Order: sequence, then C-alpha cells, then structure tokens
Amino acid sequence: MPDLFSPLTAGDLSLSNRIVMAPLTRTRADADGVPTEVMVEHYAQRASLGLIISEGTYPSLAGKGFVGQPGLVTPEQLAGWKRITDAVHAEGGLIVAQVMHAGRASHSDISGERVEAPSALAIDGETRTAAGKVAYPVPHALELDELPGIVEAFVTGSQNAIDAGFDGVELHAANGYLLHEFLGATSNVRTDAYGGSPENRIRLVVEVAEAVVAQIGAGRVGIRISPERNIQSLIEDDPADVAAVYGQLMDALAPLGLAFVSILHPDAAGPLVQGLRTRFGGPYLVNTGFAEATTRDEAVALMADDLADAVVVGRAAIANPDLAHRWREDLGQNALVPETIYAPGAIGYTDYPSHAELAGRAAS
Repeated sequence: MPDLFSPLTAGDLSLSNRIVMAPLTRTRADADGVPTEVMVEHYAQRASLGLIISEGTYPSLAGKGFVGQPGLVTPEQLAGWKRITDAVHAEGGLIVAQVMHAGRASHSDISGERVEAPSALAIDGETRTAAGKVAYPVPHALELDELPGIVEAFVTGSQNAIDAGFDGVELHAANGYLLHEFLGATSNVRTDAYGGSPENRIRLVVEVAEAVVAQIGAGRVGIRISPERNIQSLIEDDPADVAAVYGQLMDALAPLGLAFVSILHPDAAGPLVQGLRTRFGGPYLVNTGFAEATTRDEAVALMADDLADAVVVGRAAIANPDLAHRWREDLGQNALVPETIYAPGAIGYTDYPSHAELAGRAAS
C-alpha cells in the first residue's frame, strides 16, 4: 500500500510525495493583482511538498473575489507568476494554478465589474472591500448567450497559467464560487438547460472541464469539489440530491482522463466520498480540514486505510514550510498563528521557521 511519503503519478504530474498544499487565499498580491516578491519566497519555501495548489486566481476581471487576490489576466500578472513557478521548479517542486471565478461571492468595488452568478440570488452576509465591509450584492443572472464567455475565461486563464510556467491547473468548483453555484440547488434556480435537474446543473462545469482539457491536455487538469460544504448561502442538505449531482459529475468527468479530483469533505471514509472516488476512477485527493486542521496522524491514516491517493493540507502547510520533512521524520510542527493569516507582507507568511532553522537557533 502506498504511504504518504511515496511517489504518485497524477496525469502528467509526478509527485515526490503525497502531501498536497491546499489552495490558500492569502491576499498578498498588489492592487493590480500582480504577484509580489514575498509570494515568490512563500511558494518556493514549500516546494518539498508533493504538489502545491496555488491560491485561487481569477481568469477574468469579473471573477475577482478578494482585495489582494492575484490574477491570470494581464501580462504583469503572468510575469509575476512566472517568477513564482521558476522559483518552485528551481527547488524541485510542482505547482498548479487554481483557476477560480468568484461568481456572486464578490462585489463591484472589488472587481470593478458586474457581479455574475447563475441566478439573481445574493449571499446573506458581507464581504471586505478596500474601503471596508459591505453587503454582498444581488448578482446578474448570466444569460444563455453569456455562458460561452465563462467557458472561454476558464480556457484563457488556464492557458495563461501554462504560459506562466504552472505544471497544470485546478478548476475551482467548490466553496460557493461560480462553478459550485451552478451545481447547488439553492444558488441555481434557473429553468433553462443549466438549471433544475442534476444533469442540467452539472452542465457548465463539464463544459468548462472539456474545453480546458481540449486546450491544455487532460493530464494537466484537476478539479476541486466540496459537496455538503454549506458555505456562502449555498446549502447542500439533501443527501439524495447531493449524491445525484456529484455522482453524475464524476460520471461525466471520468472519461476525460483528468489528472485528479480533489474533494473537500470531513468524512473521508463515508459512502459519499468513497462512492465518488469509485465513479471517478482516477487519482483522488482528499482534504478533511473543515473545522479542525488535518494532523499528521490523520493524513497517515487516510493513506494507510486506502481512503485517498494523496492528502490535501492547508493550515499545517501555512505554518511549516518544510512540512513534508517534518511529517516524514515525525519532528513536530510550528503552531499556526491565525491572526497573521491575512496580515500584510512577510508576517505570518514567510517568517515561519523550518525545523533546521530552529535547530540552528538552539545550537547557537
């Protein structure tokens, strides 16, 4: 049985171990969405992980969901990412770009564009703009003739990611953002071919996946899902509907030969997660970190119990740049400082020490 520290081939990606860095929004890009030098250091520090999934990157201006979020749109943004991918590769690592359209989880004060969604239903809550917190707006319900433009945005963003040196892309169909909004019955109340039945609600996600595969090749494309995540007013509390939607989605994606599916769900051993794994049939990345962070023991057990092909880790990867080494040798780890997750610059970002650095300090 492969363990957490054994190699994995996922499509065109050859991972040296099976610890995957989760996509983690950290808001360190500049005001124009250009990756900064501190981001170069941050990602390069974590290159010993089997695979890095970048923070969510927007493929169009309307897809931007956060102040400080990097994009995959302008030449300056791509040049900034090229510095990052070059640095990760120089350290022997692999990095894929998470391509994310925020959908209704945005505001025109953030993106400068109209907010888009499958239906004109606002999120109940507030988002943070440069000027402070504001209520989420009622989004524009995308017209049928506008949907090809959404597909094209994901295609262009994915090609831009490859041009910027990424080893592949992860399509973000989770956590209440645009593609997930099409999947959800509470966020998608359309009555056309993209709403209503499970077959209709998965349609746009499948079209995006097919188009991106045609553009950059299936072996460089993964997808992230989060069934039953219940976030950002997208509630999936009907088990039968969830099983139907995501089961049909896996059936539609399986023939494409994607590099991987990454699933965010707390019950890795449950029938939903394992049933979807069987229906997909390819490399399956599991992320159980919901209310609590994934621990080393849990990650080891997920592999030992054959519940995943790799384990996606978030908070431990933030606080430990050398997480793969620490977990391999069971050396303990730095504690996360939650207050600095979104702090500016290096604080809580590149200043977490490696085990070797701590040992050197102790010796001196």
